[in-house]
Amino acid sequence: MPQTENPLVSVKALGQSIWIDFIQRSMMASGALQRLISDDDICGLTSNPSIFEKAIAETDEYDAALEKLITEDRHASDYDLYTALAIQDIAAAADIFAPVHQASRGDDGMVSLEVSPSLADDVEGTVKEAISLHDRLNRPNVMIKVPGTKAGIEAFRRLTAMGISVNVTLLFSISRYQDIAQAYVNGLAERHAAGQPLAGISSVASFFISRVDTAVDKALAGKDTDAANALMGKIAVANAKLAYAYYDDLFNGEAFAALKAAGALPQRLLWASTSTKNPDYSDVYYIEELLGPDTVNTVPPATLDAYRDHGQPESRLGQGVSTAQQQVDALKSLGIDLNAVTDQLETEGVEQFTQAFDRLLEALAVKRHALT
Repeated sequence: MPQTENPLVSVKALGQSIWIDFIQRSMMASGALQRLISDDDICGLTSNPSIFEKAIAETDEYDAALEKLITEDRHASDYDLYTALAIQDIAAAADIFAPVHQASRGDDGMVSLEVSPSLADDVEGTVKEAISLHDRLNRPNVMIKVPGTKAGIEAFRRLTAMGISVNVTLLFSISRYQDIAQAYVNGLAERHAAGQPLAGISSVASFFISRVDTAVDKALAGKDTDAANALMGKIAVANAKLAYAYYDDLFNGEAFAALKAAGALPQRLLWASTSTKNPDYSDVYYIEELLGPDTVNTVPPATLDAYRDHGQPESRLGQGVSTAQQQVDALKSLGIDLNAVTDQLETEGVEQFTQAFDRLLEALAVKRHALT
């Protein structure tokens, strides 16, 4: 069927919001970010330590701002310098997205900044830093990203009760997602009971996709059976569909009805890590398969370009839920423990972000030395 409309724009008509998983100072200054909003209906932006490492450490776009910060405070730590640079970028992006936020019901036009990954197992440290970032940015369309670790569950509940919008990241398992969704409900309920308003609080649960297939496919390849081969490239999507079924039951059911009536927004599922790692799969596989209403897909630039070029938008997310359950059950029969896989992916995810953050601070130290 001939493409008559930009597929990225068509996605929005099907109820899903496309955000961009990337930030770099030049995209705000050049107007590139505004064009993504105007031409592609991009509705938000996510960042993480790896993205900022590439932006700050691997370009010279930040050198002038860095030199200015050093001149203003020669005793600032490398972490303070990073935070100041990141806040400048996030604030600029949030201001560009402000009209999108105002035009939506309040859950689009959001821009996310993550707490230090070194705090992933520290409830008090996470809450303290999240409050600090939230207060410094002081914009209604900023989300603070908190890793969905065990400590992150409690930190997220507290932040929600305080009225801070949170993007809970590094979610791989349905059970951890269920804990996070319930923490959101509990945080809102606590706030509501205290007579505080629920309007203006937005949250997403960032459920990681392609990394699940990468890990599970490796385990399946070791089995080398027809049953195992039939599941290759299927488990990440199946896992996401089962998470979405839980979302639908919780946030469109009686358990959330009273909070919704009081002005609360559902916590949408956000599909993260949606670039295709396996060249045997379509480069838009995880956008096509996970397109469905009341969700977000945060997409890196290369995948965004691919989908604009040859995406075929169709709402598929709610289809085949029973098949998804059968696929996950079949994994068990092959002796592959999906919970063990997702636990390991969470650990590796925190480690990868921590390593990226450490490299970023090291690069800042080098640049600082060269500028002083």
